[in-house]
Amino acid sequence: MTVIARPVPFLRALAAALASALAVAVTAQVVTVLLFFVGAGADSTTLGQLGDYFLASSLCAFVLLAIFAFVGVYRFWYVRLIASIVAAILAAVLGTAISIVARGTVITGSILGQLLGTLVGPNLVFVVTVVLATITVGLWVWNRLIEAGEVRRPGDRRIAFVRAPAENLADGQVTHVERTPIDADLANDQWDAYVKAFVDNGWDIVEVPVANALADSVFIEDAVVLFGDTAVITSPGAESRRDEITDAEKTMREAGLRIERIQLPGTLDGGDVLKVGSTVYVGRGGRTNAEGIRQLRAIVAKLGFMVVAVPVTKALHLKSAVTALPDGTIIGYPAVVDDPAIFDRFLPMPEEGGAHVVALAPDTVLMAASAPASAALIADLGYRVVTVDISEFEKLEGCVTCLSVRVR
Repeated sequence: MTVIARPVPFLRALAAALASALAVAVTAQVVTVLLFFVGAGADSTTLGQLGDYFLASSLCAFVLLAIFAFVGVYRFWYVRLIASIVAAILAAVLGTAISIVARGTVITGSILGQLLGTLVGPNLVFVVTVVLATITVGLWVWNRLIEAGEVRRPGDRRIAFVRAPAENLADGQVTHVERTPIDADLANDQWDAYVKAFVDNGWDIVEVPVANALADSVFIEDAVVLFGDTAVITSPGAESRRDEITDAEKTMREAGLRIERIQLPGTLDGGDVLKVGSTVYVGRGGRTNAEGIRQLRAIVAKLGFMVVAVPVTKALHLKSAVTALPDGTIIGYPAVVDDPAIFDRFLPMPEEGGAHVVALAPDTVLMAASAPASAALIADLGYRVVTVDISEFEKLEGCVTCLSVRVR
């Protein structure tokens, strides 16, 4: 899982690194000393000796972990684990060596061998304690201090999941449009600009691993639907797209989201799911069937959402025809909307590409550059409009919603 995160201010990152490292070092010192103290029969005469023995190692652990935290090891669980093991081993050896040198002993080859031998002796407990403290106490302190300094407005979304285009993007499926040549280099540049638009507007980006054998995998929205901290892994209607969900689910799980699934014979594409407040409109069309809708209804009812199924026959997905402004107004291109009267508030757009918006903030939306008249109309409603060119993805019936899924 690759993460492109908003920069953390220098002083906040430094304070979080020092505090998390201090928490680990203190925890390791206290726990290790107490374990050996109890093991020695709670002999009070050993308490000071034990404290002195492990003090240098704890100080070394503090320095190493502070450096590691500052350069970002807490971002990924596997890097965090490896870094904690490396720091613990180095701290144990260096700390013991410092203690030996402080007593006037010269480090020789035989002494060095004895130092390494302590890793399977008294220092083993210290190493294990440092590792466990890093991935629990240290991580908790780091997250609390990093998050405490972030100011978020109500309704702001924090994370967008994306997936880079596959090498065989040009082989992606088309249903309602004629196939036209795809410029792969231009598509990659457009995808980079799309991601940058999120970063520039204060979002963290989590990248699902690219799948070069899956032409449509860039349209990550179809593989997963997010409801707060719950990720519903879909069951794509096109059989050729069903392998897309594997890495999507793995990434959602690594991000700490709770997993639910749509199971065959139910089919459901995320592009057919439009959330407006507590209402979830689901398109019943070529990619999503009645069983998929039934399963989604059962899942989201427990989360406080109500599913409203709507017919989709004129477009690939529901969100190919309609999306919603942050205030809940449904916007769409009438020629591809089966029944606009289904929606409480429907605002027609003058261009098909204008039917697609992603809410970046309560007052900001992302739109395709191919719909300037629609962008002007929405800007006139008081929204700040950010536009991106996604022409190569539009050739494959893609839109700005298809290329990401957002935590909200």
